[in-house]
Amino acid sequence: MIILSHPTGNANVRHAALGLARAGLLAEFWTCLGVDPDARWLRLLPAGLAAQIRRRAVPEELQPIVHSRAWREIVRLAASRAGGGWLTTHETGRFSVDAIYRDLDRAAARRLGRGAFTGVYAYEDGAAGTFAAARARGLATFYDQPIGYWRAARRILTEEAEREPEWASTIVGNRDSAAKTARKDEELRLAGDVVVATTFTRATLREHPGFNAPIHVLPYGAPPAGIDEPRPPYAATGQPLRVLFVGSLGQRKGLSYLFEAARLCGRSVALSVIGVKPAEPCAALERALAAHRWLPSLPHAQVLEEMQRSDVLVFPSLFEGFGLVILEAMAQGVSVITTPHTAGPDIIADGVDGFIVPIRDPAAIAERLTLLSGNRDRLAAMGTAARAKAAQFTWAAYETGLARIVARRLAPRHHTSST
Repeated sequence: MIILSHPTGNANVRHAALGLARAGLLAEFWTCLGVDPDARWLRLLPAGLAAQIRRRAVPEELQPIVHSRAWREIVRLAASRAGGGWLTTHETGRFSVDAIYRDLDRAAARRLGRGAFTGVYAYEDGAAGTFAAARARGLATFYDQPIGYWRAARRILTEEAEREPEWASTIVGNRDSAAKTARKDEELRLAGDVVVATTFTRATLREHPGFNAPIHVLPYGAPPAGIDEPRPPYAATGQPLRVLFVGSLGQRKGLSYLFEAARLCGRSVALSVIGVKPAEPCAALERALAAHRWLPSLPHAQVLEEMQRSDVLVFPSLFEGFGLVILEAMAQGVSVITTPHTAGPDIIADGVDGFIVPIRDPAAIAERLTLLSGNRDRLAAMGTAARAKAAQFTWAAYETGLARIVARRLAPRHHTSST
């Protein structure tokens, strides 16, 4: 039985916990906001903050094994909503994302000394202390690398800041300190098994000096595709192609190239952007958002509705761990234009249910958009194919696949302890 820890408990983390719990492998799930969404104390908070916390609630079947460290994360969320300031400053703020990760890591590490466990499953930036404590006790260490390795990211994104200086302020990862990147390397050094979601992430780990742990590629799942249910009609011939982007509004996502592609297409496309602005101001981003339809934030169900009303999702990321919006859009019957630095090559058949274009190539994006704008029958056919493809990637498959990886590693330990 193992401990799984992650501060925010996002979709892939929740399904990881469910898969391990259902296989009888998970003893405890440590997170920050594993709260009961109906808890009375939530009524004392501002409505917006309470709604944000409720979105992070874990499934009911996990509640008996959840260990929450809520107060720091609640302060961080409240401070962020108020403008952040020094409390949430990158890395150094007492209630920064980094501080929240480190606090949970320390708590999980302490817990290992007070119970009988066989291993730990932890995530990048929140595993160093837990793994050190686990190794000292001879326990298995499972490391989830949700995005590409930092040296590869630094190489690509430093180059990007030089290519697009107006957007450099939005590339937060370039500001990671030497201490933070050393911590990432220490986590990988202590990892017994590494789980990644894409072949791209696996390839970036080649840039880690001396890394040789087993790497398991396990793609995420999509929401139910509903391939027998009709979706809203695609835009008719003569109407602008409805193009959507969903994600954080930073240049790591290749945003400047998306906006340039929209400019090249002119009135043949109507671009909508869903995402939260970065903390640092960016004049280039402000100008671009003013020229298009921008939605700062939506509940997940409404994001899926926006996808259903769209014709194409463009996700031109320069460096990604997966890009869950790719599968989510495909499940809504939306073909996707994305890059090789995402899950695209693992999911999309180029030209059949989407397109793979080079990074930093707005002309290639515009060419595909123009193709679909001029051939609405192909647009519909690719959307139908995208929905069918997404149905092949389920969260159930992710859950059972992860449980299989963990069980195989733990099996010798169970055998040894019983002989």
